Amino acid sequence: MEIRHILLSLFVLLSTISLKAQEKKQLSLEEVVTIALHTSDASKINNSQVDIAKGALAISKNLQYPDVKISGQYQYLTTPNINLQIPITTTDSGSEGTAQTSQPNNVNGLLLGAANVSMPLFSGFKIKNSIAAKENQLQAAIYSAANAQEQLALDAVKLYLQLYKANASVDLVEDNLKSATQRVKDFTAMEENGLLARNDLLKAQLQQANIELTLANTIKNARILNYNLNALLKLPEDTAIETNVSPFTPVTTTLPSISKRNDLQALNYQQEALQDEIKVAKGDYMPSVALLGGYTALDINNALTVTNAMNVGVGISYDLSSLFKSKAEVKLAQTKAEELSYKFDLATSKAEVNAKNALEEYNLALNTLEVYKVSEEQAVENYRIVKDKYDNGLSDTNDLLEADVQQLQTRINLAYAKADITQKYYELLSAEGVLTNQFSKN
Repeated sequence: MEIRHILLSLFVLLSTISLKAQEKKQLSLEEVVTIALHTSDASKINNSQVDIAKGALAISKNLQYPDVKISGQYQYLTTPNINLQIPITTTDSGSEGTAQTSQPNNVNGLLLGAANVSMPLFSGFKIKNSIAAKENQLQAAIYSAANAQEQLALDAVKLYLQLYKANASVDLVEDNLKSATQRVKDFTAMEENGLLARNDLLKAQLQQANIELTLANTIKNARILNYNLNALLKLPEDTAIETNVSPFTPVTTTLPSISKRNDLQALNYQQEALQDEIKVAKGDYMPSVALLGGYTALDINNALTVTNAMNVGVGISYDLSSLFKSKAEVKLAQTKAEELSYKFDLATSKAEVNAKNALEEYNLALNTLEVYKVSEEQAVENYRIVKDKYDNGLSDTNDLLEADVQQLQTRINLAYAKADITQKYYELLSAEGVLTNQFSKN
């Protein structure tokens, strides 16, 4: 028993020294959220989603510009058999004839160059509606990224406050362990002088061991949370983040509005994009018209040369099978729009419930803090009274140790309650969709 106690004490001591030996960096809650929103991997992913949507819009806009193609080729020819039948007019009689030749000399190369231009004039409004769809998808991506940033900010808040609780627990348990260690020393001296029963000393030693176990577990939790926060903020993994939660002034608030929630805005623009995609699908019912132009140059070595062969005109295409095939595409787009409408209604309902729950949780946190303030005062006063009684022989060791545990627990509860109010307030802002706005003001 004594060896195990010594090993446990040594482990706690080494863990405490290791925790305090880390490079310390004091960060406020606002600083942590700001860093997370700008430098974390999650924030970069959110921004990239917007860039992808911008790229898709640019590609869609390019469809309204003409296609210009230039091609050229040179081919080596073996000695060919060529029979040219070209109508010619003789100068003496004015009659036409046909010039024939075979086996021309040195016909061994073909040079061909061409340039073609196609400018879309009408495509059943598919290009116009495709651009409109991509524009709405871009807006949806912007709001989706903003919603993801909101969640990232809330995750950073929760992680920071969890670390704050763990650090506060370490400090409180360390102080309690000092008192327990001193109590064991005093009881040991009293037991050796016959002033205390052996059983009472063992009870004090058992409580000391339990506190050491609690401290070891608390230090472990603090390390894990500290490492996770370093990973989120991309800080060196051995950085010890010092946390602090400023006194929170309760805010009187009513049920928050959900009209500014980014996720609902994103769904709204997705609905608009699907309506545009329905129009794109219906565009297959109409013909396509394009302005065409081109230039061709041809040179067959020692045989034929063609230059200034230019053309311009209008091309019309109409896929008759689209009258049947496009019905399925239109139906699919309409079904997607209908499904998204249901999703929007469901998301709106959940957002309203979330806002109501967040308000109730915040009000409960305020009431809980007031209760814990009174409980902490009562526990401190109770321990003082029990200690006086114990010193005067009017109370036993069980009462003293129990009062000490209650005092520690109420102090931890009070520290947690202060952090919980801050967390519930930011959760309330998140339910309204304005959490990141709160930090951008700082």
